[in-house]
Amino acid sequence: MDHKVVNVDVCIVGAGPSGALLSYLLAKNGVTTMIIERSSGNTPPFRGEHISAETEDILEEHQLFHKIEEKGLLRMDKVEFFDHGQVIKTITPQKDENHVGIHVPQAHLISTILEEAAKYDQFNHMVKTKGTGLIQSENGSYCGVKAIKGEEEWTINCSIVVGADGRYSTVRNLANIPVEIIKHGYDVLWAKIPAPAGWEPTVRLLLSNGQQLALFTQTGRFVQIGWNIPEGAFPELKKLPLSRILNPLHENFPELKENIERHLKSWKDIVFLDVFSSKSPTWVKDGLVMIGDAAHTMTPTAAIGINTGMKDAYVLAPIITEAIRTKQFSEGTLREFEVLRREKVEYLQEEQINEEKSYYTNFERYSLLETE
Repeated sequence: MDHKVVNVDVCIVGAGPSGALLSYLLAKNGVTTMIIERSSGNTPPFRGEHISAETEDILEEHQLFHKIEEKGLLRMDKVEFFDHGQVIKTITPQKDENHVGIHVPQAHLISTILEEAAKYDQFNHMVKTKGTGLIQSENGSYCGVKAIKGEEEWTINCSIVVGADGRYSTVRNLANIPVEIIKHGYDVLWAKIPAPAGWEPTVRLLLSNGQQLALFTQTGRFVQIGWNIPEGAFPELKKLPLSRILNPLHENFPELKENIERHLKSWKDIVFLDVFSSKSPTWVKDGLVMIGDAAHTMTPTAAIGINTGMKDAYVLAPIITEAIRTKQFSEGTLREFEVLRREKVEYLQEEQINEEKSYYTNFERYSLLETE
């Protein structure tokens, strides 16, 4: 197996939204950066794709938003809450905003950011590359990543390693950073169908006979549907007719019936997500820092995970830039990032739990597994 060596200032493991944005900001700041991604670069289905006004502002600040908009995005006009087919509450944009969230396909978001990053000589990017180990100096500071790309072994020497590789983070595990997994009592099923004519750019939240569903209008005239189900219930639920989860949609949104029947024919058309959040006692070590779900996994509630991770990147970029300039890579130096972000992140995790509890009492009284 061939062995190759590269030397950079920073190696980022994971090219999701937070890793991609961080790589762009660092390259723009003159920091030589290598970002590696184990996949081919194609985004899997049903990742978080709704960005907030704060994330929009970050992208605007760095001249990225309009380039993403050219590829396609969709502003949400409102959020509607349904009960028995009736709208019981509506959230509209605040007076200084023109949307309640924006659907941005991750493919549009990530590809645009990486394309812009590639305009800088300091940017390097490898896909289909799996991180297999971390390199430490004699004093224990992290100073590189071992990786495999096809038949090639790579040694990526760097001053700082960034773990941006999601909720099952390899970097976190290799760095022996403890993680507390928090279950929330539910899992999620996802599906996507074409939107019917006249379907408005709205987030619809539904409570039908105790069953919680969410419908997100998407760019390209699609509707993403999410069902909350009891934690661990999916194996038994799959033994029942698919109509068990589709009937509330037919009853509340009859205009979707034709597209549902055409595109959701079996359980093979449904994607399962096991839901949990996580906390770690630290996000940093000497020469290493974690961001996004690798540091603090969020649940799908309120679609804040992508926004939290991208804010991490925005806050961390100037800290790393200064660390590289001053050659200070210690845990103490990098901890500034954690000091700036931990309180806000943990507040958002608590808010997710509070929001889930507002549904959970109703959800608990009805089981999708009960016989009709």
